[in-house]
Amino acid sequence: MWQGIGVPPTASPRRIGAVDSKTRARLLDAAELLLLEEGYAAVTSRRVAARAELKPQLVHYYFRTMDELFLEVFRRRAEENVRRVERAIATDGSLQVLWQLNADPRGARFNIEFVALANHRKAIRTEIARYAERFRAAQLEAVTTALEALGVTEDQLPPIVALLLMTGVSQVLSLEDALGVTAGHDITRSFIEQAIARVDPPSAGGEAPGHGQAQPSDPG
Repeated sequence: MWQGIGVPPTASPRRIGAVDSKTRARLLDAAELLLLEEGYAAVTSRRVAARAELKPQLVHYYFRTMDELFLEVFRRRAEENVRRVERAIATDGSLQVLWQLNADPRGARFNIEFVALANHRKAIRTEIARYAERFRAAQLEAVTTALEALGVTEDQLPPIVALLLMTGVSQVLSLEDALGVTAGHDITRSFIEQAIARVDPPSAGGEAPGHGQAQPSDPG
């Protein structure tokens, strides 16, 4: 009651589980495994809870909606991938390393499912675009520096064109690999690697830092 006027009680904000909870991490792991094994349509609150061996109510205790769960699954892997790329570029920003980072096909299945999901959920589409822009900016800076060090001018090869050629080809190959289509892939990879080696010989270190880690590729 305020000045004789009845005031309805204010609804208290819904309690949400802690972001650093081990239970929350188990739910994210379970959702990601279901998505990779059976596709995004299999990721329901009941299936996630069963996979994590938890009660279904806990899914909505930690995530207000299934969209929020999907977003957190995506953000977790995208953040890991962006950090991995930034670390690798800081160690060696050569064209060899940039190609190797983009050519790893092991994140293709993850990306396929989220791109398909983004067709139906605007929030996820927006998040994918945000990380793709961040990922591209980090790589573009490295490509620009690498080409300058090699004496390649922007008139000869604009850095953004070089980057899109590398990322575009690598993404097509990765997506086709995930679908079981491999015709022409080996010769294409070999051609690109030889072309890069001619202008930017590989360092003594060989493989790109972090290349052996199973992480999703460019979220774009």
